[in-house]
Amino acid sequence: MKIGIKGIHRVSATATVALTAGAVIAGSAFASTAQAATLPVPTIAAKGGYVMNNGTASTLYSKAADTRRATGSTTKIMTAKVVLAQTNLNLDSKVTIQKAYSDYIVAKGASSARLIVGDKVTVRQLLYGLMLPSGCDAAYALADKFGTGTTRAARVTSFIGKMNASAKSLGLTNTHFDSFDGISNGSNYSTPRDLTKIASSAMKNSTFRSVVKTKSTTQKVTTSNGGYRYMSWTNTNKLLGSYTGAIGVKTGSGPTAGYCLVFAATRDGKTVIGTVLASTSETTRTADAKKLMDYGFSK
Repeated sequence: MKIGIKGIHRVSATATVALTAGAVIAGSAFASTAQAATLPVPTIAAKGGYVMNNGTASTLYSKAADTRRATGSTTKIMTAKVVLAQTNLNLDSKVTIQKAYSDYIVAKGASSARLIVGDKVTVRQLLYGLMLPSGCDAAYALADKFGTGTTRAARVTSFIGKMNASAKSLGLTNTHFDSFDGISNGSNYSTPRDLTKIASSAMKNSTFRSVVKTKSTTQKVTTSNGGYRYMSWTNTNKLLGSYTGAIGVKTGSGPTAGYCLVFAATRDGKTVIGTVLASTSETTRTADAKKLMDYGFSK
């Protein structure tokens, strides 16, 4: 009997080990499944938001994605896109900074790249001044340079026309520009979905990608007397360096627009890109974007 009882004990111990091992395996499989699971749909402070898979253009998240709203300086994504679409574009051609550009900044209380009247700044440098510190003076200089007409006003109007033509060519029906920088005259608007599509299109250009992923830069520009000075610009996009894989794109803000952010990141070969409009602060727009990218990467 003792031998039998011992035998039973041995069988029970073996069974216990087997069951324990099975539980561990099952637990590991469950953990892997849990880790791979899609995150819960996030709650964001922004009134509108949209995220898509940049490779497939499939929608990953949507909140009032087609509601028209003011866009603030996220407008400058289209400004850059129009410049980079110019035929035979020479990024190293120089633009002389006019007093009108600095007067405009003062009159509007606008964000500035601190361009100096008389300096000769290359188109490439103006793009950095446009997209990093969100310089409205840089935007004005580019519109003046790449619009057509015999007067500055005509050239600016022409450039804004090119912005609207570009939106139309992308099939966007909820976007309209009335300025080169987002300081609206009453009819400058887009939607989270449309802005995301504009940014996705712009990101196909290697120069645009290089500019918008740059955290800071120092550029040597030529002064009016033939000397030079250094201009230093820091990107207003706080995702760069704080979110793994962040590659852009552009901030925006304003009394009507609230706090806006068009964002993109790449992880393991997957790029998610999106927009939040009318968030409540600089901090919340960044937090909103991080939530939406985390969610997008989990899908």
